[in-house]
Amino acid sequence: MLRKFVCAAVIVVIGLSAAMAEDIQAIISKVDGNKVTFKKAGKKGAADGDDMTLTVKADAKITKGVYNADTKKLDAGDAIADGLKSDTFTKIGEKGLRATITTDADNKNIVAITVGGKGKKKAN
Repeated sequence: MLRKFVCAAVIVVIGLSAAMAEDIQAIISKVDGNKVTFKKAGKKGAADGDDMTLTVKADAKITKGVYNADTKKLDAGDAIADGLKSDTFTKIGEKGLRATITTDADNKNIVAITVGGKGKKKAN
């Protein structure tokens, strides 16, 4: 009986910690070292709210997004060479860089950035 209770408690704790991490649809405006400044993307894709700045963990996954037609979501694709030091992050235009930012359980650090999002569809 006690063994079942302990197993159930462990599962609940793991589930709660995973549930607290957040995927943020964001528009990145600036990268300074391991600090990323962004705004959340609103319902119509425009930047919404105040600037937020979070630290990127050293082992964070920095990837290009790949659209998954089955789930209709952006999945992590290939790693971006040089990570935050790549041109993708050092030469951000005035409209910003669309990305999905994944935070840790405390929502204080970035554990993954997947670059990409809504953009113009290619003509056939």
